Amino acid sequence: MSERLEDIAAAMVADGKGLLAADESSGTIKKRFDVIGVESTADNRRDYREMMFRAKEAMTKYISGVILYDETIRQKAADGTPLVDIIKASGAIPGIKVDAGAKPLAAFPGDTITEGLDGLRERLAEYYKLGARFAKWRAVIDIDVAKGVPSATSIGSNAHALARYAALCQEAGIVPIVEPEVLMDGAHGIDTCYEVSKATLLKLYGELYAARVVLEGTILKPNMVISGKKSGKVDSPEEVAEKTIKLFRETVPLAVPGIAFLSGGQSDEEATANLNAINATGPHPWKLTFSYGRALQAAPQKAWSGKAENVPAGQAAFTHRAQMNHLAALGKWRPALEKAA
Repeated sequence: MSERLEDIAAAMVADGKGLLAADESSGTIKKRFDVIGVESTADNRRDYREMMFRAKEAMTKYISGVILYDETIRQKAADGTPLVDIIKASGAIPGIKVDAGAKPLAAFPGDTITEGLDGLRERLAEYYKLGARFAKWRAVIDIDVAKGVPSATSIGSNAHALARYAALCQEAGIVPIVEPEVLMDGAHGIDTCYEVSKATLLKLYGELYAARVVLEGTILKPNMVISGKKSGKVDSPEEVAEKTIKLFRETVPLAVPGIAFLSGGQSDEEATANLNAINATGPHPWKLTFSYGRALQAAPQKAWSGKAENVPAGQAAFTHRAQMNHLAALGKWRPALEKAA
């Protein structure tokens, strides 16, 4: 495969394929395993992820790349094969989460700033040697209108950090996924989500230009425009699609090759239906696909439940979700296909 950043970025969003976000931190994967009654040990985490990476149909037909966590990019499969090599053998691209998490922003209650820039140049050089060809950094923008969250300071600080990260990635020969996540946890409506997302993306692309980041060698990982979970409103896929595309047309330069959505707490089927509605209104100037964690993994986690004999069932559940989202990335998904499985 080509090592040009533009070619790697194009491959990450090609042909209705999308990204598997398997970069849960140790704390997050423990929460997921607690739900299915599995102890979070290094071997169990390895066995679970190896199950997905060895799901041949999903990995060759529907998944373009996998976002890994520091532990996972260094792990070997049960038979001694590095997990990175299993991913590469399927034709998918290994990637790495490099941020150190969102921490409270001093003097701005309710706002956060993502840390992890110190030592990043050296870490990226090591991850490149370990096989990573793209990276991910997540900024977290919460919405609490009554408390004035997010502040302009928070949006600006996070956009600046994303730009510094992206420039370091490109220097290292790694495609940066820039992820400015406007959370859907609040009680706000869809229009507030739209306004905050617009302010965030306008600031982000200003900072990326200022940092001399080559947009053709980047991928955007945004939220969809959607009502907060505590608002009590469930938006139709058509409304999500209309407002999300309006947002991107106003803020995302055409030089960006692709947009890979985060699922952000949407249910499996909701994340698929909304992605499908977005693509069904096309053609659009960018490839619009998925970079899902929970929306690809909740079903296989449940099917597997930590038992070796359940690996085929876990792989089947993963393949089904990957295929549904692949179809949604092409605008060809239908609810009836879920029932058929």
